[in-house]
Amino acid sequence: MYLGLTKRFREALSAHIREKYGVEIGVVTERPPKIEMGEAASPVCFELAKRLKRAPRQIAQEIAAGLALVEGIAKVEVAGTGYLNAYFDRAAFWSKAQEEAAGAATSERGGKIIVEHTSVNPNKAAHIGHVRNAVLGDTMARILRHNGGAVQVQNYIDNTGVQVADVVIGFLHMEKNTLAQVRALAAQPKFDYLCWDVYARASQFLAEDKARAASLRGETLKAIEEGRGDVAEMGAVIADAIVSLHLRTMARLGIWYDLLARESEILHLHFWDAAFEQLKAAKAIVFATSGKMSGCWIMPAKEKVGEGSKSEGGSKDAGDGADADENANNQDKIIVRSNGTVTYVGKDIAYQLWKFGLLGKDFFYARWPDVPDGRGAHTLWSTSSTAGESGAPNFGAPAKTVYNVIDSRQAYLQDVVSEGLRALGHDEAANNSIHFAYEIVALTPRCAAEMGYELSPEELKKPYVEVSGRKGFGVKADDLLDQLEAATLREVQQRHGDMDAATQRQTAHAIAVGALRFFLLKFTRNATIAFDFADALSFEGETGPYCQYAVVRIRGIRRKGAEAGATQMEVTPETVASLFSGVEGDALWELALLAGSLDMAVEAAIKGQEPAFVAKYSFQLAQAFNLFYHHHHILSEADEQKRAFLLRLTELVETQLVRALDLLGIEAPEKM
Repeated sequence: MYLGLTKRFREALSAHIREKYGVEIGVVTERPPKIEMGEAASPVCFELAKRLKRAPRQIAQEIAAGLALVEGIAKVEVAGTGYLNAYFDRAAFWSKAQEEAAGAATSERGGKIIVEHTSVNPNKAAHIGHVRNAVLGDTMARILRHNGGAVQVQNYIDNTGVQVADVVIGFLHMEKNTLAQVRALAAQPKFDYLCWDVYARASQFLAEDKARAASLRGETLKAIEEGRGDVAEMGAVIADAIVSLHLRTMARLGIWYDLLARESEILHLHFWDAAFEQLKAAKAIVFATSGKMSGCWIMPAKEKVGEGSKSEGGSKDAGDGADADENANNQDKIIVRSNGTVTYVGKDIAYQLWKFGLLGKDFFYARWPDVPDGRGAHTLWSTSSTAGESGAPNFGAPAKTVYNVIDSRQAYLQDVVSEGLRALGHDEAANNSIHFAYEIVALTPRCAAEMGYELSPEELKKPYVEVSGRKGFGVKADDLLDQLEAATLREVQQRHGDMDAATQRQTAHAIAVGALRFFLLKFTRNATIAFDFADALSFEGETGPYCQYAVVRIRGIRRKGAEAGATQMEVTPETVASLFSGVEGDALWELALLAGSLDMAVEAAIKGQEPAFVAKYSFQLAQAFNLFYHHHHILSEADEQKRAFLLRLTELVETQLVRALDLLGIEAPEKM
């Protein structure tokens, strides 16, 4: 609502300036710091003054006097030395906000948008850092979809990479397991936990002898990439089993996907071969004949590639650190190793070309057989190397924009992928390849201790403790959720002993998920997060439970109002105009204005690529409602018209707060 009205104001100003002064100028607006100064302000007269060589206030006075009436805006006044302040028609805004609150979701418009997120290496259990990736990606997909985007969510499965190879090495050469034994282990519900430990031991085993590591990794990777023998079969068994366990973990957080894009198909369907030929023909890559990279195909460093991180990670999942055999490459990036295996970045260039419809090839598709409960009728598809199943969506249709949600430590590699597209002449695709980067999630020392980790005296003094998948140190996502739900369930049982056990568990789950998702979303993406149970679960302050409780409180008011028949009365326009005037009216108006400003938070989140704006909006609206609740006796208000208005305002806040929380993937339970 707010966004539409400010857009109308900007368009009216732009048209008036063009007609009166013959000047084309970009008009921007901002929200004034005080409601007494209106709802939107434009500094356009300052820029116009430079062009016209006149005083900005004088120009502002001319515009305010001559500007035609703008629908929804009561008046435009001059402020300060040349601002134009717009004052909304409060009654009209209220009426429109009521209509929009009852309206349907925005229909799809614009081109296809791919949001690729999660992309956890299928070699161990997901940890809290992976959860931040998934929550950010899922939330951005929800926001884009709410705004009318035709969004497709993909999860890249690196099932032929170094990390899977390391686990295979662990089972084969350390545990001495056969393929049949690994297949039996993979059927266990905590197989991802077992692989967590195997991976940590294998990493240590390989780090002890670099020559052994190079030999074993090279042989294992080559067998996996070529789909050859028991080694490749074991890698497939491990990866597929862990993907299904990852899907269960993310489903607990309300996170779902449209397509699992498996790296194996990029190789077996010769996606990489096609991309390789394009890159060679364009001379985007060269064959190294000397130095450390002799025998490799490399992408030579360019000035705009590698200005940031020099991380040479071997997969999209940066949680395991950099590839041990590649992190000395400096700025020239290896695309094909000397043994013929392809690095992650090479395969990702092929994948990115496919996303934009620039490869001239497509996958086969099959339904993923092991889907978690709760997904409903929405089918989960995966890429396939063999003849596909019918009924798959048109995944191969070109995307207009691609968001790759990947750890900020992979910035260099993402630059290389974009540079690969540019080298092939695909500048538009490179420009529309968005690296949706984020910083790490660590633990407060208190949280690490609560999770059972022993910390040194030095670590106890640090503000946070970093996790490491290679070292086996970190918080597994399922352990974290289990502890959050257990803590929340105790609180729910204490508050609502009369609630049946199933409802208690459902309520605890909703609060725990809300606490975790909000905690991960309230920080901007460039902030390192130190997770702490007590901070996340607090019912006070900027937390998920605080926002959820505001909705619970509103629903309680609405139920009591319905029982008393107070929600049936219509509110007259005269009552609305009267209640929105005066000092008390300004406070009521500010709450109504905030409730009608979700669209502004959504636009800010998309333009700034920052879901934290929607989290901030949710908290501010919950906070404003709680202030309103403490100042007004809603149900006991003697004036029937005022009581009906206060109830309508309460319902508007509920609708918008529930929508905002839904964009964050947070459900508000009926009771807390």
